[in-house]
Amino acid sequence: QVQLVESGGGLVQPGGSLRLSCSASGITFPYYNLAWFRQAPGKAREGVSCIRSSTDDTYYADSVKGRFTISRDNGKNTVFLQMDSLKPEDTAVYYCATVYSLLKNSCTSNDMDYWGKGTLVTVSS
Repeated sequence: QVQLVESGGGLVQPGGSLRLSCSASGITFPYYNLAWFRQAPGKAREGVSCIRSSTDDTYYADSVKGRFTISRDNGKNTVFLQMDSLKPEDTAVYYCATVYSLLKNSCTSNDMDYWGKGTLVTVSS
């Protein structure tokens, strides 16, 4: 059974930092692309960042470029999202998702095979 479990969300002041983690089980982790998505209240889900399996190429939404950093630890089956210089507009539920890259070498939400339940990030003073 595949499980993705996010952690690290919480309340932070503008300008602060948080580090999200997503621990995966039930998959051969190195063969999977890993992505973070978010959904703010009343808004559509959007892609935040993605890291590919074999090349470790990374991608970021324009809104987070230069502030967020995605990384993965294949030995611990975990993907991280370091979020710095947080803004109120970063407030959202953040979801981890993954796709088997040998079949679909993608970072788009429609192609994801598995999703976590999300962790809430609130940026407010």
